[in-house]
Amino acid sequence: MEQDHLYMQRCIDLAREGLGLTAPNPMVGSVIVHNGVIIGEGYHRKYGGHHAEVMALQSVKDQSLLPHSTLYVNLEPCCHHGKTPPCTDLILRYRIPRIVIGTTDPYDEVAGKGIAKLRSNGCRVSVGVMKEESRRLNQRFFTFHEKKRPFIILKWAQTADGFIDVNRLPGAAQKPNWITSEKLRMLVHKWRTEEPAIMVGTQTALKDNPRLNVRDWSGPQPLRIVTDRQLGLGGKLFLLDGSQPTIIFNGKLDKTNGSTRYVKIDYEQDPLGQILQYLYAENIQSLLVEGGRELLQSLINTKQWDEARIFVGTMFFGNGIKAPDIGLSPSMSQVVIGKESFFWLRNNE
Repeated sequence: MEQDHLYMQRCIDLAREGLGLTAPNPMVGSVIVHNGVIIGEGYHRKYGGHHAEVMALQSVKDQSLLPHSTLYVNLEPCCHHGKTPPCTDLILRYRIPRIVIGTTDPYDEVAGKGIAKLRSNGCRVSVGVMKEESRRLNQRFFTFHEKKRPFIILKWAQTADGFIDVNRLPGAAQKPNWITSEKLRMLVHKWRTEEPAIMVGTQTALKDNPRLNVRDWSGPQPLRIVTDRQLGLGGKLFLLDGSQPTIIFNGKLDKTNGSTRYVKIDYEQDPLGQILQYLYAENIQSLLVEGGRELLQSLINTKQWDEARIFVGTMFFGNGIKAPDIGLSPSMSQVVIGKESFFWLRNNE
């Protein structure tokens, strides 16, 4: 069992290399072991590409060893035809006798069927090795399929005295107040490459004129999302520049203008719920929410969040817009970066 944990940890480490690249597919790593030696390994590199089991099997130089080997994988092998053939068929073709799986797949097309197929064809299958670690790795994927909404990450920066901004009017000459250092802003851009979508509210769009793109890191650009009930956004806002796909949820119209999509919702009937339902239907697996306070607090109050990432800087504003009130979490952790602090909270409800 100790060896099984060792090889499963390797699967998880490999799988993590696909962060931000595999969605809406999960992150999966696979290792093949013969007589205590790893003879093959691989991971799912990008959406539409080969699955981890295929990459691992293809990497084995002496395939005559496969009928005497064990295949490890952190998520149940698929048994359906999607963009690629079923991994269970390939495992059976190579006559691998033992398969060790981190956790079952919540996707309706799999959901235990892959395990059942392997067992019915004579394979010895062990399930649940490092189950919690395997689930945590793919928390976006599990949340999406189990709660039928995107995995939601809240992010903001606040001053040492608990403010996220001074009092400003939309269009005022005063620029956004940077609370954190340039290095931490670079980290935020890295996070943007890891999630398929990023969202702000109307006031943040008007006051800060954010680009919501990736500039200080290398990786895919997220889908930009903004709420604009009365369609008051205009002028030369970056969110309307057509440079990347953008959705504007509003209360007036449905239309598409180039890469910008206007989606009408009923603001009298749970607008956040409608937005999340729409994103689920669009296969958006996770969402990074960068503000402002009203949007963040609404998600907190309705318990529609999964992670919160909070930076606390060293400056004091004295007054202004208070940071969202999220309370304490039993799974809260803190990291000190220079003179600044980073708090990470997980919603266990």
